[in-house]
Amino acid sequence: MKKIELHLHLEGAAPPALVRDQARRYAEDLSGIFDLSGAYRYDDFRDFLRVYEQASSVFRSPEDYALLLRAALENCAENGAIYAELFVSPEFCGGADLSAWRDYLAAMTETAAAMTASGIESRAILTPIRHFGPERARKTAICAAETAGDWVAGFGLAGDENAGEPGDFAWSFDCAREAGLGLTCHAGEWRGPESVAAALRLGVSRIGHGVRAVEDEALVRNLAERGTTLEVCPGSNIALGIYPNWRAHPIARLADAGVRVTVSTDDPPFFHTSLTREYDMLAEAFGWAEPEFTELNLNAARAAFCGPETRAELAQKLEQESAHAASDHR
Repeated sequence: MKKIELHLHLEGAAPPALVRDQARRYAEDLSGIFDLSGAYRYDDFRDFLRVYEQASSVFRSPEDYALLLRAALENCAENGAIYAELFVSPEFCGGADLSAWRDYLAAMTETAAAMTASGIESRAILTPIRHFGPERARKTAICAAETAGDWVAGFGLAGDENAGEPGDFAWSFDCAREAGLGLTCHAGEWRGPESVAAALRLGVSRIGHGVRAVEDEALVRNLAERGTTLEVCPGSNIALGIYPNWRAHPIARLADAGVRVTVSTDDPPFFHTSLTREYDMLAEAFGWAEPEFTELNLNAARAAFCGPETRAELAQKLEQESAHAASDHR
């Protein structure tokens, strides 16, 4: 079925084979970040961040990022996605220097346009790295504000959730808001519901992950009443040990409580997942079928940071597919 993905890190979507190709090109030895089967290898979340940054280090030019974006979007399309939003950090694209970022952005925008012609639309959410600190985040916020529009549609915050507080980055979020960008923030993944409440105070319309909000009934009601959308990545949460298995994951409880949930893959090759696998596992764990998955995707279409015309087109495609499927069942 047609799918929409709102929470996908561009560097985190790098296929291991592509990273190895890039490492050979730059004569870098990255053998330590792969296991014997050729997959990424890490011990825990902090080690995952280390491996992630090492894998990212072999994408060093606008052309490299164009290649990476194409690989990520091709994978999305193979799994049925018609629209994807990708977290992109100018930190990794010329050190968040505005002039360098424009060069990287031009290459990626050209690739995104070509992929749109192939059937998958995309947008970028510019993302400072939380554990790099709020001062460095300001540079990314300026990159976002100066290049807002067209492919750059949102601003977020990613990285180690245990580093500082969301409020430390208020200046950057204010800057992005004034530029008209959609706002999201990673929270409620490693830290408890208080981190989700803190992210909401930044004025975001979406929360990346947000699953630990389930531990606070009042917060869950607040999320439902606000219409805040959660970018839920169940496979990622399970792979990193936040929940022991799919049945234990709170996505169904959040949805049943009226919270707008969506499904994404986060960093799919790191977590041995795909959009197709996420849907398969949710169907197996909770008995979800087409009605539930259609609602997930409509939630995503309504929360997407693209313009209203594109949002309407996405919703129409999803509703048409659902209507055709219902007709076939009859």
